[in-house]
Amino acid sequence: MQIAPLTRMSPALPDTTQAFLVALKATGFAGEISTDYATRTVLATDNSLYQRLPQAAIFPKHAQDVQRVAMLMAKPDYRDVVLTARGGGTGTNGQSLTNGIVVDLSRHMNGILEINVAERWVRVQAGVVKDQLNAALAAHGLFFAPELSTSNRATIGGMINTDASGQGSCTYGKTRDHVLSLDFVLLGGERIHSTPLDEPELEKLCARQDRAGIVYRTARRIVDEQVALIEAKFPKLNRCLTGYDLAHLREADGRFNLNSVLCGAEGSLGFVVEAKLNVLPVPGYSALVNVQYAGFMDALRDAQALLAHRPLSIETVDSRVLMLAMQDIVWNSVGEYFPPDDRHQTLGINLVEFSGDDPEEVNARVEAFIGHLRGDTSVLRLGHTVAAGEDQVKRVYAMRKRAVGLLGNVKGEARPQPFVEDTAVPPEKLADFIAEFRALLDSYDLQYGMFGHVDAGVLHVRPALDMKDPRQAALVRPISDGVAALTQRYGGLLWGEHGKGVRSEYGPAFFGELYPFLQQLKSAFDPYNQFNPGKIAVPAASKTMLLKIDEVPMRGQLDRQIDERVWQSYGAAMHCNGNGACYNFDPDDAMCPSWKATRERVHSPKGRASLMREWLRLQGQAGVNVLDVASTPQPFVTSLLARWRNSRAARRGADDFSHQVYDAMAGCLACKSCAGQCPVKVSVPDFRSRFLELYHRRYLRPMRDYLIGSLEFTIPAMARMPALYNGIMGSRWGRKLLAERAGMVDSPLLSRYDLRETLRRWRVRPATPRALSALTQAQRARSVILVQDTFTRYFETDLLAAFIELAARLGYQVWLAPLNPNGKPLHVQGFLDAFARAAIRNAGQLRALYETRIPLVGLDPAITLTYRQEYTKVPDVGEVPPVELPQEWLLDVMPPGAPQAGAKLFRLMPHCTEKTNAPDSTRQWELLFRRRGLELRTQPAGCCGMSGTYGHEARNARTSRVIYEQSWAGHVDAPEDAGEALATGYSCRSQVKRYTGRRLRHPLQVLLDDVREDVR
Repeated sequence: MQIAPLTRMSPALPDTTQAFLVALKATGFAGEISTDYATRTVLATDNSLYQRLPQAAIFPKHAQDVQRVAMLMAKPDYRDVVLTARGGGTGTNGQSLTNGIVVDLSRHMNGILEINVAERWVRVQAGVVKDQLNAALAAHGLFFAPELSTSNRATIGGMINTDASGQGSCTYGKTRDHVLSLDFVLLGGERIHSTPLDEPELEKLCARQDRAGIVYRTARRIVDEQVALIEAKFPKLNRCLTGYDLAHLREADGRFNLNSVLCGAEGSLGFVVEAKLNVLPVPGYSALVNVQYAGFMDALRDAQALLAHRPLSIETVDSRVLMLAMQDIVWNSVGEYFPPDDRHQTLGINLVEFSGDDPEEVNARVEAFIGHLRGDTSVLRLGHTVAAGEDQVKRVYAMRKRAVGLLGNVKGEARPQPFVEDTAVPPEKLADFIAEFRALLDSYDLQYGMFGHVDAGVLHVRPALDMKDPRQAALVRPISDGVAALTQRYGGLLWGEHGKGVRSEYGPAFFGELYPFLQQLKSAFDPYNQFNPGKIAVPAASKTMLLKIDEVPMRGQLDRQIDERVWQSYGAAMHCNGNGACYNFDPDDAMCPSWKATRERVHSPKGRASLMREWLRLQGQAGVNVLDVASTPQPFVTSLLARWRNSRAARRGADDFSHQVYDAMAGCLACKSCAGQCPVKVSVPDFRSRFLELYHRRYLRPMRDYLIGSLEFTIPAMARMPALYNGIMGSRWGRKLLAERAGMVDSPLLSRYDLRETLRRWRVRPATPRALSALTQAQRARSVILVQDTFTRYFETDLLAAFIELAARLGYQVWLAPLNPNGKPLHVQGFLDAFARAAIRNAGQLRALYETRIPLVGLDPAITLTYRQEYTKVPDVGEVPPVELPQEWLLDVMPPGAPQAGAKLFRLMPHCTEKTNAPDSTRQWELLFRRRGLELRTQPAGCCGMSGTYGHEARNARTSRVIYEQSWAGHVDAPEDAGEALATGYSCRSQVKRYTGRRLRHPLQVLLDDVREDVR
């Protein structure tokens, strides 16, 4: 049984769309145009319920490309073509989803064009990420104020199009409050510079006989003639009303500002290509008071009293989010701020921030606030802690920012869904409003999580629904209708923060008799309804209506087509909710280096999860159950012939969506940063391996796969002839042969270190169950078993020797476990049957050794963590004994060292798998160095780009180098006074040696030198 070829994935593109794309290329369009199914599939979802497959995606290089697009749209032949702008793609309401053409402004148009420190403004392209901008501004002591939980992947263009705001909005306002001017492309390609205008300037624009003139005349007429209606319909809230904000077209000084309409327009009026933004000085000092409550409603009702102390902001989190955070990597850095209470369980928290330039003044305000907490007994508070200073405050807010993603990581198939999750009401009414909101959800017997901005009256509420279940999916309508009516009754809005998108159908009810004027405004910009149709408003003459929340295709409708057994088996990929944490822009963050290097969203965890879901769905449609395929043995000869025929057909151009999925999976480094950092715990390496196994049941494997998969078996044999091996691998002809025939480059050479002297000197013995069982209890207490791995054993033998000597000098007898293949390379390449055999054999041997309870220690983090993660998922593997990382064991046995005056500074560059999947690991190294009187600082660095053998594969060589240069290169080449760089990963040290000729030391080697000094 084999997987099926998938050639009919979607209908052919409409003739008009094909003609449009051909004509666009002919205009000199410099960006990319993509119609492949993989790209379209990945762009079909965001962080909402919905899934709309676009017909194509275009990626403009610059503003002139965008003008070419808009110019072509206006031609009569292409009036049926619809386009939707897209930035980070993290919207919760389908704002950037379309069944037309996606215009992705994030891939290329992401430059910071100008920073004017003296006048405190910046000019940026639409695709710049919010945190990217603030990282550039930090050197000047400035920042772009609007804050949001997705700030490390949300683009400025997206923030403008949703008029984004979040924490701190009561102090800093919304995005539009910081927009000084916009470069905006209208239908027909006209590029206007939108900025506040006095009457003569406005009159001049209104007199124009082009699209800009129509726009300005229409907007002026509406705002001047309907001033009373606008005053009556627009609520007086901090969040006001995003989308065609007529209430602020006229500023307080009488100037006309079209930006109030463009901000929040969700791409329905044209394209934002550049923005000039106001930036502010970074407050010199901040403190966060974290108040714990026995009830979430207590936290809400207390907020109004807390606001009297004029904090910068008050954020709230309920118990569900808090419990999920405790199980997440983020808790490692914030747990101290939320100590458990012996009397009550914490069911709500308020995070109250104070900031200013004078620390004494801020601390005085904090003390006064704490005095109120101690003296006021109107509500039961369980206690409070204070996070003081930028670093501590950021750590706590990192937990709050992950709330959106964390809610997606609840157990079971019913997951919190974003469709009524950004309501806004007057803050003084919030507690009563939420009480009714909860009663509505309780009437449907639903679970939910809550967090938000109580100072602004905005709370994010996500009801938990299994959208694969038609009965639960049907609840979206009555709940939405109920919440919409409830918010109107409380004088609030259904969409206080995250835009309208598909929820635009409620617009006419909220706007009432003002809605026809919104239609007139839409008609002025977009008479044929081509820009993101169905959102916010549609021209009165248009045949297209506003989208309906339950008529747009939902992800659940497609997901339920996957066999339930398959769904359950591939749960990690299936539960990706599109929150986009994997789109993190920061090159010094480990999350998904392949995305950062390529800027192609198919090469992200979200992209790969989307492709996997669609591939499984299509396999099911073709009558193939992948679980049955994986468990069915293949006759060698007939399967080989079938794979040869299929591969030959593929080389001749036979189409198969499986190839597109394969390309996306092959680009993954299998670093497992996604498994550690994704709030929903989507582990690409897990389903990647399963896909590769299935794919190669239909198509032949390249020689490279067999070479990599067999490394742990062949290297020990090669090591018997090190001179011959190194001579071949180091020769020009040997490297050329390996690259051309096996697709491998820069193969490392075997270590020439002679381990025999180390073994003899420190009396190292082979670990066997018989030898260990003969030890006394006292001897066992002073023993350690070193679990070897092939790579440090044969390529960095001196590191193995360093651990042996360090353990021996600490008074421990070192025992060497048999060198068995760990199986990590097999797993990475999808040889899952062979990996399972290796895991079962290895776990059994280690289990026998561990029966004496002598600690097992492995040197390389990627190999060692395989015992904890991949091994435990193998059926019939039995109990897998704990194999510790070196620092975990050393923390229990390392004695303190003498204090050292002027001790040398060291910088730790941890392996990305280690720091994201064993989050305590870096702190443990720091503690060990501190114990010895040494100073070690963990370097915020991303991925080195090697990741096992990824960087040695010829197909990955270019991307591997890009990844290295994005982060590690700068850190490795830092000045000497920054401290010596150390690296814990074998692959990381190999990468540095490959590109610089230098070999970084392992922290063990520094500690060994320090212990040697004690003897001297």
